[in-house]
Amino acid sequence: MKLGVSISALIVLFLTLAMLFRAGWERPPMQSEQLGYRGLGMVETDNPRTAAARAALNAVPAATPAVPAGSPPATSVYKNVQVLNDLGVGEFTRLMVAITAWVSPQEGCNYCHNPSDLAADVPNKVVARRMIEMTRHINSGWKNHVADTGVTCYTCHRGQPVPAYVWTTDPGQPHGSRFAGNRAGQNAPAVSVGLTSLPMDPFAPFLTKGGGEIRVQSAAALPAGRGAGTSIQQTEATYGLMMHISQSLGANCTFCHNTRSFFDWDSSTPQRATAWHGIRMVRELNGAYLEPLAKAFVPGRLGPLGDAPKLNCGTCHQGEHKPLLGANMLKDYPELAAKGKVAAVAPPTPEPVLVGETVIIFFPVASSALHDAAPRVLEVLVVKLKANPKARATISGYHSATGDAAQNAELAKNRAMTVQGALKAAGIDEKRVVLEKPAAVQANVVGEDPTSRRVEVKVQ
Repeated sequence: MKLGVSISALIVLFLTLAMLFRAGWERPPMQSEQLGYRGLGMVETDNPRTAAARAALNAVPAATPAVPAGSPPATSVYKNVQVLNDLGVGEFTRLMVAITAWVSPQEGCNYCHNPSDLAADVPNKVVARRMIEMTRHINSGWKNHVADTGVTCYTCHRGQPVPAYVWTTDPGQPHGSRFAGNRAGQNAPAVSVGLTSLPMDPFAPFLTKGGGEIRVQSAAALPAGRGAGTSIQQTEATYGLMMHISQSLGANCTFCHNTRSFFDWDSSTPQRATAWHGIRMVRELNGAYLEPLAKAFVPGRLGPLGDAPKLNCGTCHQGEHKPLLGANMLKDYPELAAKGKVAAVAPPTPEPVLVGETVIIFFPVASSALHDAAPRVLEVLVVKLKANPKARATISGYHSATGDAAQNAELAKNRAMTVQGALKAAGIDEKRVVLEKPAAVQANVVGEDPTSRRVEVKVQ
């Protein structure tokens, strides 16, 4: 009996030591913040003892002294200036000095330039030029994610030629080790998914151009038909991405979601909308800027499958929900805020969504082309219409504030008719689908907003 008690005590002692020193356990006291109503588990915890270390990791370098305005154009002094050609030579030189300190402090200017011919397009210079364009585009076109804080080259690089957190496509498990079965891209714990058995590549399915839906539950209770609903495989892949986002932001699920209903937008925190835009920003940047650079990168920078290194949430955030703890470096370097003309990149088209009893379908700029995922989301309403012969679908089209008002109104009508055609193709009589012009067809006040180019469908 005593021997059994002693063994039990040793086991308890061993497990306690393992918890304290091996399992990522953090000793109290911890700080907590309630983000929602009590009882919902919406609590964010923080370790105050790590504050000093985190501050050191996210310290920003002192700004390079400003230069007097009015200097001659940089293009009058330097050759082959393709991106920063709206700057004076003083601003241009100051920014180049800062970028060198941010990206290649050890290698210096020669990391990107040929010292015997600064105008020559060597590989690293071609990549750097495109990255400056990308930085300007983020600061001008993605304020719904970066706000006025913006980003600079230092946000990601932090004194290193290659940012610490980039990714390339995972080639998967070698065929030679599959004699015991195919792991199907998971069950091989990866740091990117918190060392869990979730799919080991949470990036390629979601963070590239045309990334898939991020969903853990179906829009309908009993989805019918091939491909309808959300599979367990898609759910696990989504959880893998969420693990990555959680680690990248140093926060848990309740930073964006209400645990009462992870699906419900109305009860989610404002940060969820910011994250929504961030995911789409990363998709666009990878597709429009980084993936096309595969031929420009030196071979050693490419992944095992030959693809270019790409962004994920950790590239900028690096463990903090606000990169660099919210420090605003852009105010000292307004040259990176797209002062001049920046290569235009079409804003991404959001995926169709079901909000309550309404299906919302978004459209590309100046287009009435239906989103590939629209028929699947509309299926929820199709089922209701077929179940109730007296029910009708009401369709309303909206447009953004950019462009000619009359042309936009016609475009909004054409988009509504496109959705009407999709319902007809799904077997719904055209007489049961009503086009209803909303009181305000223009959905936003000024500028371009991807969510304003939409059609709303309701069943009544």
